[in-house]
Amino acid sequence: MDSANAGKVQLFFVDASHFVMGGFVGVIWAKVRRLVKTASGRSRYNVLGALNFVTKKVETITNDSYIRADSVIAMIDKLVANSIGLPVKLILDNAAYQRCNWVKDYARSIGVELIFLPTYSPNLNLIERLWKFVKSEVLNAAYIRNLRGIQGNGTFPVFPSIPFRYFR
Repeated sequence: MDSANAGKVQLFFVDASHFVMGGFVGVIWAKVRRLVKTASGRSRYNVLGALNFVTKKVETITNDSYIRADSVIAMIDKLVANSIGLPVKLILDNAAYQRCNWVKDYARSIGVELIFLPTYSPNLNLIERLWKFVKSEVLNAAYIRNLRGIQGNGTFPVFPSIPFRYFR
């Protein structure tokens, strides 16, 4: 992290989150009964995110099927393509699709260093704080009619509104 702050490397915290079209209903206390709209269905929206440690900018790969090793490789390609000539290091958890030999070999072949966190330690991955914020502050008790409401224009639309205090 010191190397990233000194401008010697680009450091990214990488993880996926899966958003399900279901009811995240808050509590309403009222004297009169009130109906509250909630989403129906079991559609999923998957987001593989990479949080830049220094700038707090988030790069995403999204789909409505599964996050797999090919998604991680696409993320590595995206980060390398957007890199500013510095070495790229990724901090990841131990998900099987991130730790597989295909991803490790690919990253090694293009000079990207993968750093895996200890098992069962999501509190060490800064992007987990982002996912917690999105689920608890943005999507909780919000009516989203369908996946297009989450997807926006093909990017995950909530990131510009996230306060930096969630990443400290």
